[in-house]
Amino acid sequence: MEFHTKNVIILYLLSINILAFSIMGIDKYKAKKNKWRIEEKTLFIYSLIGGVYGIYMGMKIFRHKTRKKKFSIGIPLILILNVLCIIYLIKIS
Repeated sequence: MEFHTKNVIILYLLSINILAFSIMGIDKYKAKKNKWRIEEKTLFIYSLIGGVYGIYMGMKIFRHKTRKKKFSIGIPLILILNVLCIIYLIKIS
């Protein structure tokens, strides 16, 4: 079985988004328990390297970081940019 670049990209995006979603859940749990938290910078890095869907879904499902403007505005903007990049890549291929 040949492993094409498209398959690698899909596998990467699936993995990074599951991880990003998970860290949002972990951070929400830690917030409720007043424990050490995951840095906001880390959450944004995950979103920028392809995990924006997981971060966004984590925000919605766990109701986490939804009151912070940099998340309520920043993550949807990164999501829109991500979708536009995917559309662009599909059109040029």
